[in-house]
Formats: sequence, structure tokens, C-alpha cells
Amino acid sequence: MEQTIKIQVLNNGKTIEVPMGSTLEEAYQLSGLQMSHGPISAHINNKVEGMHFRLYKQKQVEFLDITSATGSRAYTRSLFFVLCKAAHDLFTPCKVSIDIPVSNGYYVNLNIGRPVTLDDAGAIRRRMQEIIAAALPIHRHETTTEEAIRMFGDLHNRSKVKLLQSTGRLYTTYYDIDGYVDYYYGSLLTNTSQLYLFGVEKYYDGLLLRIPSRENPDELGEMTHQDKMFGIFKEHHQWQDILGLRTIGDLNEGIIKGHASQLIQISEALQEKKIARIADEIANRKGIKLVLIAGPSSSGKTTTCKRLSVQLAVNGIKPIGISLDDYFLDRDKTPRDEKGDYDFENLHALNLPLLNEQLTALFRGDEVELPRYDFPTGTSQKSGKRLRMGENEILVVEGIHALNPELTSQIPGEQIFRVYASALTTILLDNHNYIPTTDNRLLRRIIRDHKYRAVTAQETIRRWPSVRAGENKWIFPYQENADAMFNTAMLFEFAVIKRQAEPLLEQVPESCPEHAEAYRLLKFLHYIQPIPETQIPPTSLLREFLGGSSFEY
Repeated sequence: MEQTIKIQVLNNGKTIEVPMGSTLEEAYQLSGLQMSHGPISAHINNKVEGMHFRLYKQKQVEFLDITSATGSRAYTRSLFFVLCKAAHDLFTPCKVSIDIPVSNGYYVNLNIGRPVTLDDAGAIRRRMQEIIAAALPIHRHETTTEEAIRMFGDLHNRSKVKLLQSTGRLYTTYYDIDGYVDYYYGSLLTNTSQLYLFGVEKYYDGLLLRIPSRENPDELGEMTHQDKMFGIFKEHHQWQDILGLRTIGDLNEGIIKGHASQLIQISEALQEKKIARIADEIANRKGIKLVLIAGPSSSGKTTTCKRLSVQLAVNGIKPIGISLDDYFLDRDKTPRDEKGDYDFENLHALNLPLLNEQLTALFRGDEVELPRYDFPTGTSQKSGKRLRMGENEILVVEGIHALNPELTSQIPGEQIFRVYASALTTILLDNHNYIPTTDNRLLRRIIRDHKYRAVTAQETIRRWPSVRAGENKWIFPYQENADAMFNTAMLFEFAVIKRQAEPLLEQVPESCPEHAEAYRLLKFLHYIQPIPETQIPPTSLLREFLGGSSFEY
């Protein structure tokens, strides 16, 4: 008699019996669910697993579709796999690097020994469509890491060999499509036919792989122009090429060989040089009276502001800091979100008329009394602090709305210099596995919230989707308005924050939904060799999150 086990399906609250050893895909067929854009993966007892996963014990299962962050990642990874196979089928030589998240897609460098053409993009698109139409199974394999290293070595895939050599794991999972093998961090779909929508366009000297929108999964994400964003990524790749450090495998190798100190010194110097160039550009523009610095959560805006102020002083300019927080409206006048809660991230939670009135007065040479916002009472009050701008003085303001033209609608554009600061992660796990920039910022925020706000990793993870939604609405649409972009991510960063992040993530209870994200981040950090934080200087931007900064916050 066939043994069965009970599975609790959280999507519909039903408990079903399935044959022991069934895959999640087979369990879904018995669940009674009808998901129009899934299932793509699942949470099993609050851990992420792919639909290849086999069930041998009683479990709680939540099936996930493409509208979830987890499902979207699995769909995107599967598209990467099909694109890499298509390129492998069409071009020799070819060394695909899936790289920069830009224009609601991913920049792909084919490395085929010549410039990529429109015909090349069309050929890749058609071959991907053929692979998808053939409904080829995506097989999952588990082998010893030693055997995986040998296999990828025979395929001359050095980035994967370096990564696997440094993990210390006994076993490794890899995948194949019709004999083409690859390694991916995280789960994939089970069949190419599940990839119902994608786009491939020629983009600069490579390709843009477009993916379905999470909000409207029957449509591709809007292709927006992000020339400045793309430029800052490419600039950092030039720095990485100088250091010979493009992947986590390269980073681990450098750490193991004792090069961590040199890597930190060069990375910090490159970042300081970039800040100095921005300060030089501000100084060389006559008539600039206001510097606005914007960026998403945990991008390091505050330290960027302080370090830029130092470099402005070197140029003979006296920076004066003003906090946008002091321009909040009284609580009873604050806009509310769709849930009826106060929406403090809304631009119109600020007293825009007062801000523009005082800026205009200051630039005329008048004296103003700055407001002070009393957060306990939720009221705007007079601060008693009076300000008049003198010669060679510039106001420096940082905040999430700083690039929104409506913030300073009454100030002439020639008086404003805008800076966009964000942690734009440029290091890859390997050539086919990019690291989301949002993971970089989330890890920073988990450490900062614990250290300075007494907030647990579980609570930070729970709030993160709401934070991201606010960024998508109020920050990212305006990032190309910047006069300068500054990448606050450090090439060695994950190796340093690993030691503080891991204990906090391990405290997230297995019984809560946030455990899935904590478990995913822990798996990622496991790939990275640590660097003691004592090696980074007190002026490092990372000190804003780790502590020990020589700046006052």
C-alpha cells in the first residue's frame, strides 16, 4: 500500500494527502488551487523551495506566483538559464554575464568577441522562444561539490569554480536543460514552457532582458531610460576590472590570500575620489546655492552628505545643513495612505510652501527662523534658530524627496545641484547570478535598526515591502533627474557586514513568515568569506550602519 503524508495548503486552508515523495508540483495538482501566474515556488515551513522539492514529512505549504518577490526571482532566474542556453547554442565563443538591473530589466553582456547587433538580439529572442515552445524539463541535480567543481572546470567556467571552491559545502545543486548545465543560487521552474512572457532588446553594447511586471504580470515592465544609472554601473565595473574583482569568488580568493586590507584601502579611496569630483563639479558651477541629496532607505545618504560637506569645505565652500524632517506638516494635516494610516513618505506630508518661501528668502540674503518638528506631539514649532546665508555658503539638504522637482518648485533650477546616492551592488555571485541591490540595503537596515532603533530583524523584514513600495513611488521615478550619481556600495561590503548580520537573521523565529527571507539571506551570506570590521576606517560609509564612525549622526 502506498504511503501518504498530510500537507496543509495555506493558500486555501485545506489539508490534502499526497503520496510520500511527491514533488511540490504534484502536490499542487491535488490542492484544488488555480493560480493564473503560478505556482512558481513555495514556502515550506517558512523556507523557500522550488517546485522540484519532494515531500517526505508533514508540511505547511504556501504556493507562490510571480507577483511575490520569491516567485519573481525564480521566474527571472529561469529566464537567465534559457538565455544562457540560447547564447550557448548560437555563438562560439560566448561568455554570458548577466549583470546590471536597469530599465526594469537586466543588462546582459554576451562577450562574443564583437559588438552585439540588432540581428544578434533577434536571434537570441527567437532561440529562447524555441526552447520555451519545446517545453523542455528543467532538471535539478545534487552532487558533491568536488564533482561540481570538476564539471564546471571542464566547461571552463571559472567564476563558478571560484565560487564553489570557497563555499566549504559538501554538496552542490545544479540544473540542466537538454544537456546544458548551469548553477543558480535559488530555485528554478520545472519546465521551460512556464516562461510565458519575456523580452530581449539590444541595449548599448549588449542586451536588455525584460521580465513581467510583478504588479501587472501579463505585461512586461516598462522600458525606461536610465542612462545615468547605467553609466554609474559601468564606471564601477571599470574599477572592478582594475582590481580584478568581479564576483564573490574573486572576493573570497582575495580574502583567503590576505589581500583584504589592500582591497579596503583602494575601494575607500575610489569612493572618496568620486565624492571629491562631485564637490569639484559643484564648486565649478557658478550660482549653486542648494545641494539636494536623495536616495532610498539605507543607501548611506547621511554619511554621503557629511563626506560631501567635507569636500565642499576643501573647495572653499561652507556647507549648511538643513533637515527636511523639520518641514513636516502638523500631524492632523498629514496625508493618509490607502489603509488610512498617516503617510509620512508622501511628498505632501511636507510643508512645501514654507520650504520654498524660506529657501527663496535665504537666497535673497534675508534672515529666516527655521522650523522645528516635534515628533512626540506631531506639531511644527518655531526653533528659535535664525539663519542668514553668507558668502561662499551653500545649503545641503538630504531626504527621500530631494530629486522630486515639486519639492523646490519655486527655486530656479540653475541654483540647485542634485545628487542621487544608492547602494548599487556591482559585484556578482558568479557570471550568471547577480546580487539584488535591495538585498544590500536590507542587510544594512537590519543591522542599523537593531543597533540604533531597537528593532528586530523580523520586524525590519516585515516592514521592508512597505518601504520598497514608497521608494518605487517617491524616489526611483526621479533618479535620472540627478546631476551626479554616487554608488555607496563597497566591493568588500558583504564580507564585513556578514558578521553582524548573521546573528540577527538567525534570531528570526522559524514559525513566522519573515523566516523565509531571513533564511534566504543567510544562505547568501554563507557564500562569503568574512573580513573583520576593525579593518575599515572610521570615515567609511559602512560605519553609519556598523557603528564606530568618526562622524556624528
